[in-house]
Amino acid sequence: MKSLQPGAPFLFRLHAPDYAIVGGGFFLRFLKLPLSQTWDAFREANGADSFHQLRKMISRRSSKPIKADEDPIIGSTILGEPFFFKRSDWIESPPDFRGPIVSGKSYDMTSGEGLKLWQKITVQLAAQKSRSLGTAAMPSVGPATRAAIETARYGTPHLVTPRLGQGSFRIDVTAAYQGRCAMTAERTLPALEAAHIHRYSAGGVHEVSNGLLLRSDLHRLFDRGYLTVDSKDLTIVVSRRIKEEYENGRDYYALHGKSLSAPTDTNAMPGARYLKQHNLTFRG
Repeated sequence: MKSLQPGAPFLFRLHAPDYAIVGGGFFLRFLKLPLSQTWDAFREANGADSFHQLRKMISRRSSKPIKADEDPIIGSTILGEPFFFKRSDWIESPPDFRGPIVSGKSYDMTSGEGLKLWQKITVQLAAQKSRSLGTAAMPSVGPATRAAIETARYGTPHLVTPRLGQGSFRIDVTAAYQGRCAMTAERTLPALEAAHIHRYSAGGVHEVSNGLLLRSDLHRLFDRGYLTVDSKDLTIVVSRRIKEEYENGRDYYALHGKSLSAPTDTNAMPGARYLKQHNLTFRG
């Protein structure tokens, strides 16, 4: 996957006898992740109905079976803005795209067979948008999909980084904080969660700068306004109401005034506008 750039089209093709292009998405990144984390982040979007089924699928393709107590590291190709075509809209694979797929098989989408195939894809995306926009099939159009539809109209392909989904948001926030809680540096991954600073249910977005990696109990307190982060100096602020309402909280008050751990990527730094929005919900 090293040759792929963020925003590059990534197509789904069926095996024999169909050899049809049935959908796709836009490449975000390739990561090596524990199997359990991959399931927790993407659930059924991994292509399996349960964690047990996903384990069996991976085990069948592994050189040695995965033991029941193992949590192996697997390669995860993470896509944004996935799309799927109705059977009547499936696209026939180019002649040289049939047969067993070789790892790394790709086309130049700006010329030749690659351009012809991409034009067919974008025409279908444009038609799907006109039929389905605002429905469960296509509730909204992300930036990469919008750019692809414009290709159908203007004919000039260009890459646009796709919008993150919930699963991609979790993975990106976890990676940005190197798997450590932003408040305690806890590294036990199953106990950590990607928290939205400005809650998604209240209009927040799936952006890394709108996220913090927090221990699960801190995540709950953060969501309920008992904890916040000062938007000016990035220090942790703990509400006095924890003690008033629950007559406890010694471990949480030990965090008061401490600096938040900074993510490795400066683009992932907590956004001031998101922190100010959360400060308004703080139960001081």
